[in-house]
Amino acid sequence: MVAIEKNNGDGYRFILKSESGQTLLSSIPFPNESEVQKSLQTLKNLKKIPIGFERKTDNEGKFLFNIKDDTGSLIGHSELYTSEAGMENGIKNLKNRIYRLSDLGEL
Repeated sequence: MVAIEKNNGDGYRFILKSESGQTLLSSIPFPNESEVQKSLQTLKNLKKIPIGFERKTDNEGKFLFNIKDDTGSLIGHSELYTSEAGMENGIKNLKNRIYRLSDLGEL
């Protein structure tokens, strides 16, 4: 599921969720819905265009990843994971979810 939300005063963002409702990716704020749609199109083209996954550790030792488009611009970020393996599994789940939503025409 992809939900597009209007933020209080700073535009729009999207949230990509798993089938069970867990948040897989939260986007950065975009100024308008058109920019949200452009970023979703970038995700849809994940099979054709390599998108960068930037793996990070926060100051408390938890793991997260950012996803960037082919120009290096930030699209969104993951939730926090307690292990590196959990983060890698999150990336795998996100890719699979994007492929599935794209194949169903829901992205």
